[in-house]
Amino acid sequence: MKTAPLPINESSRIARLRLLNILDTQPEERFDRLTRMARRLFSVPIAQVTLIDSDRQWFKSSAGAPLGETSRDVSFCAHAILGEEILHVHDASSDDRFFDNPLVTGNPNIRFYAGCPLKVGSENLGTLCVIDHKPRSLDAEELKLLKDLADMAEQELVALQMATTDHLTTLSNQRGFEVLAQHALRICKRMSRAATLLSFDLDRFKQINDTFGHAEGDLALKTFAEGLLVVFRDSDVIGRLGGDEFAVLLSGASSESAAAAVSRLKQWVEEQAILSGRSYPIEFSTGRIEFDPARHESVEDLLAQADLAMYRNKHHAHRRD
Repeated sequence: MKTAPLPINESSRIARLRLLNILDTQPEERFDRLTRMARRLFSVPIAQVTLIDSDRQWFKSSAGAPLGETSRDVSFCAHAILGEEILHVHDASSDDRFFDNPLVTGNPNIRFYAGCPLKVGSENLGTLCVIDHKPRSLDAEELKLLKDLADMAEQELVALQMATTDHLTTLSNQRGFEVLAQHALRICKRMSRAATLLSFDLDRFKQINDTFGHAEGDLALKTFAEGLLVVFRDSDVIGRLGGDEFAVLLSGASSESAAAAVSRLKQWVEEQAILSGRSYPIEFSTGRIEFDPARHESVEDLLAQADLAMYRNKHHAHRRD
C-alpha cells in the first residue's frame, strides 16, 4: 500500500479547510442530495463527499455507507487531491498503490474508485467520489458528469467560505478569524509555543470617509489589509473584525517580535502613502497581548484584552496630540 504524500500547499490547504468550519458538522441535504444523485446516476453502491483533514478522511455525506471517518493513510481521496483531474482506478486489487489497502482487502471491498477533487480557492480540500465492489470504467461522458456534480459540491463549499470572508479586503471576517485563531491557539498550547495577538484600529477613519467619500475609505481599508498581508507571515491568522478594526494572531511569536512586525507595518503604510500620492495618512492604534494558557481560555479572551490595550494606546496618543 502506498500512502499519499502531502500536497505542497498542505499548510494553506488545512487552513482553508479549518476556515470553512465544516468538519464534524451534522449531515446537510445540499450535500446528501449530490451523493444520492451520484449513486443513482452511476449505479454504484457508494457515493461520498469527503474532506481530507491533517490525519483523517472525514465524510460530509455518504450514500450507501456509514458516515464517519477513516485514517488518511488508507484514503483513496488523499491521492485524488494531489492532482487536478479525476483519479480513476479501474481495479484497485491490481493497482500497485491500493492492492493491499485494508479498504480493498476488507470492508468496503473497493475495486472501482473515481474521485474528483473539490477545490476552494487554490486548494483541493476533498473529493466527490463514487465506489463500486467490482471493477469498471467510466467513459468520457460519465467523467464529465462526475465533474459536473463535483462543481456543484464546490459551489456549496464556496458558499460556506463566503460566510467567513470579508468581501472588501478578502481577509477572514470575525467569524472566520475566530475559528482559525482558536485552532492556532490549541496547537500553540499543545506544543508549548508562544503566541501574540495584535488588535488594530484605524485612526481618524471617519474623517477620511467624511472628507474624501466612502470609496476612498474603502481604498484605505484595502490598503491597510494589503499591508497586513505583506508584513505578516503566511502562518499568521489575519482578519477584519468589522469597520476599521483588524486583528492578527502570530503563532510562535513573542510580544517583542510582534512589536517589530508592527513597526514594519507602520513603515510600509507610510511608504505607500508617498508612492500613491494620497493627501491623507493611514494611521492606526495597536493593542498587543501575549497568549497565556493559564489566563486565556479562548481567542475571545485575547481579543477583549488586546482591544483594551489598543484603546488605552489610542487615548494616550490623542492626549499627546
